[in-house]
Amino acid sequence: MILPAVRDPRLVSVQRGGTLSEPDHRLLAVWAADCAEHVLQFFEAEHGEDVRPREAIEAARAWSRGQAAMMATRAMGGHAMGAARPLRGAARFAAYAAGQAACVAHVPEHDLGAAAYAIKAVQAAAPVGQEKVRGLAERDWQRRQIPEGLYGLVLEDQARRNDICWLVFSD
Repeated sequence: MILPAVRDPRLVSVQRGGTLSEPDHRLLAVWAADCAEHVLQFFEAEHGEDVRPREAIEAARAWSRGQAAMMATRAMGGHAMGAARPLRGAARFAAYAAGQAACVAHVPEHDLGAAAYAIKAVQAAAPVGQEKVRGLAERDWQRRQIPEGLYGLVLEDQARRNDICWLVFSD
């Protein structure tokens, strides 16, 4: 995930000197897990025996409830990304989405990594000529899932990072 050169303090946790509250940090993790889980089928359809991406999503959810340590959750994210590396297409992007979701516990800004890889998974699975339409539909679904108090912040971060990300979230 490409992080911005200048970080928005609203997306840096209070524990690390920013202004993002712990409850809001945990809500971002839930949202990222939702984004990743929404496309996990693309990974599991081809590699259902590999549980690393699902475990990463579960770890993100457990961390959001205060039931898992940040370092262990981040490690689960790394394992999910390890599952992605040898793959191609939708399965690869879905596994990366899961890994990014778990890494939100460490760096809240990984939330957009989960969202972006989920969109890439949907686009990769789309019939030829439907990639953009399906990607926009996924983006719109994701936006409906953003926690109410964080909607503006997430959209501002997406807009700010569009010039450095591989995926454009805007219309």
